[in-house]
Amino acid sequence: MDRLLAMEMFVRVVETGSFSKAAREFNTTQPTVTKQVAATEGRLKVRLLNRNTRGVGLTEAGSLYYDKCKNIVREAEEAEHIVRRRESQAQGLLRIGTSVAFGRRVVVPLALEYMARHPQVQVDLSFEDRYVDLIAQGIDVAVRMGKLADSSLGARFLGMNPWVIVAAPGYLKKHGTPKRAQDLSAHVALIYSSVVGDDVWRMHTPKGDPVTVPVTGRLRSNNLSAVLAAAREGLGIALMPRYVASDSLAAGTVVEVLPGHALPEQEIHAVFPSPKLVPGKVSSFVAFLQGRFGEEWWQPHKPPVRTQSASQKAQEISA
Repeated sequence: MDRLLAMEMFVRVVETGSFSKAAREFNTTQPTVTKQVAATEGRLKVRLLNRNTRGVGLTEAGSLYYDKCKNIVREAEEAEHIVRRRESQAQGLLRIGTSVAFGRRVVVPLALEYMARHPQVQVDLSFEDRYVDLIAQGIDVAVRMGKLADSSLGARFLGMNPWVIVAAPGYLKKHGTPKRAQDLSAHVALIYSSVVGDDVWRMHTPKGDPVTVPVTGRLRSNNLSAVLAAAREGLGIALMPRYVASDSLAAGTVVEVLPGHALPEQEIHAVFPSPKLVPGKVSSFVAFLQGRFGEEWWQPHKPPVRTQSASQKAQEISA
């Protein structure tokens, strides 16, 4: 049995004046507590308690040991209380991981808003398009796109990330506007190279029929901002997440192509190292994110859709 527990038992025997009462507090038997105190005396080679039919009494050595043990037990309880209180609240350093484009355009403003609401939280934002091991990199929570492969992680579904096909009005005026998905093969494509099968665009027609279209073009990039910039300059047609193109669509520098066709969507999740004993800062941030990715969340300056308070969701996450 560990030494701190032995000290706790000894203190309660002294304070209750009874081995049996102390045993009930620790949900154990009286002989177990008796043996533990006897083992402590054997290790110290000194008698701590005098036993008689009326109860127990401290020896001189026992009195000295009791005073020290009482302080140690109190300090240990206070340490646990501080840690539990800290972990149940939104405070401390929160390390957030996300992809580059989504992080810069979406997560950064959300993180800044969260920090304004929680002044006790410091944020460390990390942007990586490659897969990151949360535990190895010390990430508290990551916002990820697509299906989750690691079932050992804690996770909360946040919403969907839709994609859109866009082109500059000048490009369409010069080269014509595609009427069918198959027409894309005859156009210059601006290819985002960080997705699997980047030169094959998949979608469904307005009737629901699946279509696979091979595309070619002069520009390939793993940076969505570069692809969007090329589209705005009229260099071709681009397929990209709608949140990337939303400001340009609102400004009219690009327009949607084949708006009646259904394009792929990605799931958005908040993931954290373990579903158990989630720190308060993590559960609070995840709860803050939930409800931020409702219908048309990508629209510029669109107010968030909230269906449940952040505190209620934080309690569910940390439960």
